[in-house]
Amino acid sequence: MPSRFSAAVLVLSLSSGVAATAAAEDWFIDVTESAGVDFEYLNGAEGRFWFPEIMGGGAALLDYDGDGRMDLYLVQGGRFAPDVGPTERTRGDRLYRNVTEPGGAIRFVDVTEASGIDARGYGQGVAVADYDADGDPDLYLLNVGDNQLWRNDGGGRFTDVTAEAGVNDPRWSVSASFADVTGDGRLDLFVVNYVDWSFDSHRDCRAAGSSRLDYCSPSAYPPAADSLFVNNGDGTFRDRSGPVGLLDDPQPGLGVVAADFNDDGRVDLYVANDGEPNHYWLNQGSEHGVPRFIEDAFLAGNAVNGGGSAEASMGVDAGDFDNDGAIDLFMTHLIRETNTLYRNDGSGWFTDVTAQRGLGAPSLPRTGFGTAFADLDRDGGLDLYVANGAVVLESALAEAGDPWPYHQPDQLFVLRDGDYIDLSAGAGAALQASHTGRGAAFGDLDNDGRIDVVVANNRGRPQLLRNVTPDEPHWIGIELRGPDGQLDVLPARVERIGPDGAVAATVRARTDGSYASANDPRAVLGLGPANAPVTLQVRWPNGQRERFADLEVDRYHVLIRGQGVPEPSSDE
Repeated sequence: MPSRFSAAVLVLSLSSGVAATAAAEDWFIDVTESAGVDFEYLNGAEGRFWFPEIMGGGAALLDYDGDGRMDLYLVQGGRFAPDVGPTERTRGDRLYRNVTEPGGAIRFVDVTEASGIDARGYGQGVAVADYDADGDPDLYLLNVGDNQLWRNDGGGRFTDVTAEAGVNDPRWSVSASFADVTGDGRLDLFVVNYVDWSFDSHRDCRAAGSSRLDYCSPSAYPPAADSLFVNNGDGTFRDRSGPVGLLDDPQPGLGVVAADFNDDGRVDLYVANDGEPNHYWLNQGSEHGVPRFIEDAFLAGNAVNGGGSAEASMGVDAGDFDNDGAIDLFMTHLIRETNTLYRNDGSGWFTDVTAQRGLGAPSLPRTGFGTAFADLDRDGGLDLYVANGAVVLESALAEAGDPWPYHQPDQLFVLRDGDYIDLSAGAGAALQASHTGRGAAFGDLDNDGRIDVVVANNRGRPQLLRNVTPDEPHWIGIELRGPDGQLDVLPARVERIGPDGAVAATVRARTDGSYASANDPRAVLGLGPANAPVTLQVRWPNGQRERFADLEVDRYHVLIRGQGVPEPSSDE
């Protein structure tokens, strides 16, 4: 067991005091500047409208140094032209260490140079996982061009192991998910690719009803196939994209989430495609180390919306919003398309319930990207945050002479009595600010049990949004690890067991989802006014279940696979 694991297994019980001043109605306050994050995503736009410029970048939350605090990784773009090489492009991506003290203001320091990370690709996304099962999180960076795998060596240092690991994808990659799709206990890597664009193939596109140049839609270019790299267990991977069928139906992918949607004990994959039917890869098990999938989105009801139309899917997340034990789906779309909520009936079949749950009309005026199911007010219901930003110019902004007419305010949808209410207008100043939102990472930056949000904005500074909802609701936080301190135990479900012995609420422990970003791997369950000790059931990725009883509230606990009480699986 790595010695640095000892810091991470401490049960945390930290003050929830908020140092910054917040108005009574605020859900979040923007602490970017006071936190010391001096970053701006540069997309290189100089009037040529190269397609990648409009797509922006992502962010990641990870505890890279094992001190129990979520650190921050921000993806960078930079100068973008045919004659610009990596060393001329930008300062590169940035890694910030979280130095927040208990009960104090959120603070970060830039440790990029000390970490050894030198990432100068035209950045789009980032994925996080402990792919080598050594107890610390590693980074996979997605670019327009060559990707990179940075292995965490401990001691605050990373090494580029892309070539030796065999996981480069030289296409336009946006999002990725690490998940054990083969069932062998090792994390495999699924990479979502967008379109086959190059400087040579660039096309000039026009704004609707205008002669003004604007960014193209993905339909202007051929789609790029996704990739699946299977973990060999020795630090290397095998490309199995062809044998599993990913090359047969390429689509312009932007988001991905891994979960067991049909409750068969195997991890499935759902891919959000831009303007084309989404992909729903149902895991059929593996033969000789090669996973078998069927693509079942149309039959399952989650390829297109309830009206039969494919939408411009960007961000995606999975969660049990109605507490029925089944993992549902939410994704963000283009202006004049609704964001879409798919309800899972428990067997992996889905119904579009967007309008019934109140999410239709409020999302029509916005273009959504990063998003997540998260209990933002700790009342036990999964709320939704959506980072918004246009991809075609906003005519009113353009007519007013705005130099970057693509910005929009974000949105907050709060779950109340089974339906979602748009509280954006009354949630405080942070939700009124207008940015070109892209990636969004969700997690607890100050260990107070409130889920904070980091929004990565295109052509602008990120927003570190500190959650300042009331102290009173109780909560419990969970970090999952393997027997030797490994972090390769995600995605997993954490279920709160009610007094009657039944599952009362479910949250997912994961890093994937959103858009081009990676989330805090810990799970936080809101408990409302309840403060009695909690019993939780963990459903590990291999389908095994364990219960952990009498867990104190208002603190984080580390749950180790194999140390709980085994529960029968659903097919026993």
